[in-house]
Amino acid sequence: MKTKHLFLLFCLFTFSLSLFAQDEFTLVKVGDTAPDFSFATENGQTKKLSELKGKVVWINFFATWCGPCRQELPHLQKEVYDKLKSNKNFELIILGREHSWAEINKFKTDNKYNMPFYPDTGRKVFALYAKQNIPRNFVIGKDGKIAVSSSGFNEKEFKEIIEKVEKLLK
Repeated sequence: MKTKHLFLLFCLFTFSLSLFAQDEFTLVKVGDTAPDFSFATENGQTKKLSELKGKVVWINFFATWCGPCRQELPHLQKEVYDKLKSNKNFELIILGREHSWAEINKFKTDNKYNMPFYPDTGRKVFALYAKQNIPRNFVIGKDGKIAVSSSGFNEKEFKEIIEKVEKLLK
């Protein structure tokens, strides 16, 4: 019996530490105004997050080598982008942390994605939102404030983010 209690206590302690560690690396919280940033589009133009105010914006940070990112991206394609790409009040921004255009384009082609990917070569955008850990998702409401912040990939949590986005779009 003591062993079970000690094990449960250990699990609770470990879970608490993981929550703290995740939070420790997140620089912005739900309710904060989303830090503005610029990013280059594939056609060489520059876009700014602030230009998208009035839309619901889903920002995803990933890396091509990241296992959980590779698990999450097919869901992002099928359950989010494919369903919402024609919604004029929604924008998806997928940023490849420390990747070049060549790496991003090869990854998109190899995996048959048609979502909008952009490089974040020097982690400049990522550094505004977090210190480490990917995948990361931030959903920005129409008011420019962070409505969702998540780290890692969990299917249940991902579905909850989608539900939140659907509510924000109403």
